[in-house]
Amino acid sequence: MTSESTVIESATFAFLDIETTGGNSARDRITEIGIRFWRAGEVVGEWQTLLNPETRISPFIENFTGISNEMVADAPLFEEMADELEAQLKGKVFVAHNARFDYGFIKAEFRRLGRLFSAKVLCTVKLSRRLYPEFRRHNMDALIARHGLARVQRHRAMGDVSAMLAFFEHARSEKGDGKFDKALRELLQRPSIPSHLPSDTLQDLPRGPGVYRFFGENDVLLYVGKSTNIAQRVASHFSGDHNSARGVRMSESLRRVEWTETAGELGALLLELKQIKTLKPLFNRRSRAAKNLVSIELSKNEAGYLQARLVREIEPHRLGDYFGLFRSKRDAERALSGIAAKNELCNRLLGLEPEHEGPCFQRALGRCKGACEELENVERYNLRVQIAFHGLRLKTWPWKGPVGIVERDERSGRTDILVVYNWMHVATLHEEEELADLSLSGQAVTFDLDSYKLLIGALMDRKKGGHEQQRVIELPAIGEPDVLMP
Repeated sequence: MTSESTVIESATFAFLDIETTGGNSARDRITEIGIRFWRAGEVVGEWQTLLNPETRISPFIENFTGISNEMVADAPLFEEMADELEAQLKGKVFVAHNARFDYGFIKAEFRRLGRLFSAKVLCTVKLSRRLYPEFRRHNMDALIARHGLARVQRHRAMGDVSAMLAFFEHARSEKGDGKFDKALRELLQRPSIPSHLPSDTLQDLPRGPGVYRFFGENDVLLYVGKSTNIAQRVASHFSGDHNSARGVRMSESLRRVEWTETAGELGALLLELKQIKTLKPLFNRRSRAAKNLVSIELSKNEAGYLQARLVREIEPHRLGDYFGLFRSKRDAERALSGIAAKNELCNRLLGLEPEHEGPCFQRALGRCKGACEELENVERYNLRVQIAFHGLRLKTWPWKGPVGIVERDERSGRTDILVVYNWMHVATLHEEEELADLSLSGQAVTFDLDSYKLLIGALMDRKKGGHEQQRVIELPAIGEPDVLMP
């Protein structure tokens, strides 16, 4: 393409539409593909096929698209058509209405075959918003009605392709080649972002570590995420690589992006966890705070046998007395049942059976060696219990007091000192001089399963000599924070 040529003159556009078994590209499959090729004002070819999705089409989707299970039963599989489809699209501009959906499904189908697919993408929803900003609705039915386009068979691939191309040609004629070509160039050159966001959103985002937040209408918090490169990670949300029904809904709702920079990845991870648990964004599923964090404590009964009980109040200064952290009572009991079965321990002593006279139920089945009847040697039983629970023992804090983990981002010059005590993130400072005035007394912090696991990995790695570029400063005892449980 020369600098003088227009996009319309020099590019071949592949107007593409697909029908699918549902809205999630990770789970659902394509049932039909239709493409019409257009160049310099003329249709130069078309390609279409039904596809066997290798799964059942639901009655709802059958009724919506008109594509039945019988219609696709003898149709080719995607993998049988992949080479031809790739050849048809090679070097073309991939055009679709709400292109993230169609492009995401095509990429997902190739990914299932262990292949990568990429193309220059033009979304006609974004083209309509660019050329007709005075209108609010830009779905295909709205375009057909607003511009007086010919009626087509909607929700079939070639019908939607015909409507999309009709809009493309109508907009070109109405706006003129100069304005139309300018819109095409801008849409094809800039990264794809949701239509409700300002076009320069990605330009404003930092290229370093931190946490980003997506907001919808009325400033509702939609999502919190973290990255070592905020701009790159936010852009990946809009690339089509992460397409899903949930992702599409979030993208359509998105109105504003906020961010907080950190000096390193650990600070970003800790901030992300904290904001997910306290702010409860709508689209975050992972890492929400457990409502009933549960652990297991061992103590001796009157006869000296170790027995287990579930505890919800964990004292961080004596973590070595607890075994496992579980998000619910059911999870803890499931772990206890597995330990009992594997090690022939007494279910009653483990709290899995109510107290009663006589042997436990497992004893009658030969799966308990008699501790419930005080028939097994107490020292031997207790040793077996300690061995069985050893792998679940929580890690005690390996320093005498709190520590400060120093992270520095050489690109921005930012320094964060993450103050951590008993596997809890207590504070973030930015100058070592601030440590002298720091007191933990009265500070409210939450003992949290995800933060515990994160800090175990990060700090134990550093204690063994990893991450030499990051220093750990041992601090004196500076009071005890008020520990909250989820």
